[in-house]
Amino acid sequence: MKSFYTALLFLLIIKLNVLGQSKDKQFSIEYTRPVDLVNVFLGSSADHGQMSPAASYPFSMLSICPQTYPKTHTGYEYLAKKFLGFTHNRFEGVGCQGSGGNILIKPFLGSDATKTELIKATEAASPGFYEVGFENHIKAKLAVLGNAGLESYHFPKGEKGFYVDLAYAFNGAFVAEEHQVKNNTITGWIISKTTCGVGKYKVYYCLQLNGGAQWKDLGDHKLTATLNTQSTTEEVSVAFSSVSSAAAQKAINKTGFEEMKAQSAKDWNTHLSKIAVAGELESAKLFYSLLYRTMQSPYVISETDGQYRSTKGELKKDKEIRYNGWAIWDNYRTQLPLLSLITPERYTGMLSSIAELYESGKKDYATQTEPSNTVRTEHAIVVLLDAYRKGYPVDFKKITDSLVKEVDHLDYKSPDKALESSYDNWALSEIFAILKNKEKADFYRTKALEYKKYWIKDFKDMTKRDVDQMQARGLYQGTIWQYRWFVPYDFKGLMELDGGEEAYLAKLDEFFDRDLYNHANEPDLQVPLMYNFTKDVHKSQYWMHQLAADTVIQNYFNDNSRGIGSYIGQIYRNQPQAYLRTMDDDAGAMSAWYVFTASGFSPACVGWPIYYLNVPLFPTVTYQLPKGRTFKIEVQNFDPKHKYIQSVFLNGKPFNRNYITQQDISAGGVLKIVSSAKPVKNEGLEQWISSIE
Repeated sequence: MKSFYTALLFLLIIKLNVLGQSKDKQFSIEYTRPVDLVNVFLGSSADHGQMSPAASYPFSMLSICPQTYPKTHTGYEYLAKKFLGFTHNRFEGVGCQGSGGNILIKPFLGSDATKTELIKATEAASPGFYEVGFENHIKAKLAVLGNAGLESYHFPKGEKGFYVDLAYAFNGAFVAEEHQVKNNTITGWIISKTTCGVGKYKVYYCLQLNGGAQWKDLGDHKLTATLNTQSTTEEVSVAFSSVSSAAAQKAINKTGFEEMKAQSAKDWNTHLSKIAVAGELESAKLFYSLLYRTMQSPYVISETDGQYRSTKGELKKDKEIRYNGWAIWDNYRTQLPLLSLITPERYTGMLSSIAELYESGKKDYATQTEPSNTVRTEHAIVVLLDAYRKGYPVDFKKITDSLVKEVDHLDYKSPDKALESSYDNWALSEIFAILKNKEKADFYRTKALEYKKYWIKDFKDMTKRDVDQMQARGLYQGTIWQYRWFVPYDFKGLMELDGGEEAYLAKLDEFFDRDLYNHANEPDLQVPLMYNFTKDVHKSQYWMHQLAADTVIQNYFNDNSRGIGSYIGQIYRNQPQAYLRTMDDDAGAMSAWYVFTASGFSPACVGWPIYYLNVPLFPTVTYQLPKGRTFKIEVQNFDPKHKYIQSVFLNGKPFNRNYITQQDISAGGVLKIVSSAKPVKNEGLEQWISSIE
């Protein structure tokens, strides 16, 4: 009998141990903070995302990060051992060899900064925080809160100091600077070229040593600060502003380092908790690491008193927080729609800022007087239309003339430009319909319909030899195959042009069967969703799951090569060499695509508040909504291998649609998706298809 109880106790201990281990491998927001799951080193090595582990804050102009040799687009390479110092801004995940990298600070030992080599020995980072230890025993800790930061350095006793290069910027982008040294404070401004060197931005700053130092001007925009030989610590406070160096100095945060680090982490956690996933721990780590990437830009450019500068460089004031730093061509289909759901309190200000671009003389890329680093703004008109239909306030009457001016000067010279310009014509047509101006609505709808002649000319005949060649016929970063699907506002018309549903499906099947899809860039990002308005809805469910969580064959890369070292494996991986080779995160565009897919719904056509459904990557995903409401997506029969939807229920009632609306989400409630390992033919399924008519 004793042996029986001993065996029973042994089995109970084993069971409890297994349950404990099982819990350790599961994630719930109830007992773990999302901020503690974020891997800020994801995508920070080689050309696999172009991201950095910078100490940053949600939508802050300021991000402090090591400048390594060698470097990636953001100035940092995970595998690099040699550090050149620390820089204070960058645009995460964009091309053209990156931009930013202003104000290089290098801690050094001895009396000559050039003789100090900073070789990495230890390193750690989390949202809002970065630290590194060097072989020479210098240690650095960085924290950012709002547009202010604090850098804490530890030195051995002896001669030491800081080397400051105010002319440092990525890729020779520095233009001009002015500065003033007073006691232990440097204030001034720096002008650098924007991403791709198209425009210029001006950033005001304040840099303040919290201890004593002797400053020496070396000329050529370079300085050194010699520290007390007996001191072993020094803190550097820094702040950025679009308004003035005085505003930057006022923004200097007097909080202690640990308090700043803790507050930044707390604020990051508040933002990340807008979406609560529950499920496998490693999947949750990937999810929150990517969600973190969607909230780096655009940047807050207004001060606490409401002052900010427009893209004309004009000083203005408004009660609403203003933003700048756009990559709209890259992220208007993913990151911005996601922000409209999870940061509605910020999104109103973002929309006002986008609308003001038109008042200030909007450019496709950048002006010569930007208040922060920025990239590009094509399809901003579509973003405004989309937001209006989601219930956000947009004063179209105020900017109508500017919208017309932009659309009337669109480019149709290449096949891709012709299709993209037609999208903006459609958006303007819809805006005039909202304004009840039928004449102009009809005019721009007719202009939008001209996409058909361009499509027939370049995209109908897929037997030509150049249809799978990157940049054929003047295309931008894509192929004829990849761009032929870009008619998001008129999928019905596109299907008819392609010869009807059967012919359309044959082409779509061929596209995926031959691995012609390119997830390394945005031109065909919507194509996996394009089975949703056909009889083969299940194929969209398959491809969304496959691209997000399974093995793919990738033949195309952003160096415009095809078939050279094709990649076979997962796209989204929680490691420094994440993503596909040459795939940029593009200011949160690709991260947001994953977040939507993992949540079980994705925008069907920006401009319409419609989302196509797929099986989520977690058993439950909950979106926090205004006024305490939640929208929860539950998966019945959850299994990582279940890619297909068997049935759907909304608030307990059968839901016979393969899409949900913004209204469905905003009302809150529970969407239950019953998953299946095999495709399901849903009889009488209500489907949504965009149509220009």
